[in-house]
Amino acid sequence: MASRDTPPATSYAPPDVPSGVAALFLTIPFAFFLPELVFGFWVWTLVAATHVAYPLLQGWVLYVSLTSFLISLMFLMSYLFGFYKRFESWRVLDSLYHGTTGILYMSASVLQAYATIISEGHNLSHYYINVAASFFAFLTTLLYILHAFSIYYH
Repeated sequence: MASRDTPPATSYAPPDVPSGVAALFLTIPFAFFLPELVFGFWVWTLVAATHVAYPLLQGWVLYVSLTSFLISLMFLMSYLFGFYKRFESWRVLDSLYHGTTGILYMSASVLQAYATIISEGHNLSHYYINVAASFFAFLTTLLYILHAFSIYYH
């Protein structure tokens, strides 16, 4: 006769999530967190350091980069403190977030590149800062897309 005991809870740490700070930052896809945060920080810092001549274009860049930075920081903290252990669908949520953010960052990167092209003749120092912001925006886009796909293919 079958036992009527309750089944064990399914909220456990999946075996492919490393424990510990060093192991987390050295394992794909979790190793993408720090570069995403650093390069994302550079994007909104560089855009904010210039004279925002095109608020509609660069406002979207600032919104996407700052919001993505804060949410990615919360994701990183959830992995470091083990909050992901309470949810079974953490992998889907992580992949959806990074995929969506990759798409939003691509739109922000294109708008930042356009703002850079427009600002070419105005102030040379602002132009160089916009070039750096465009470079880091495209690099951050690549990191978010790689993170989204590497959740399932590592």
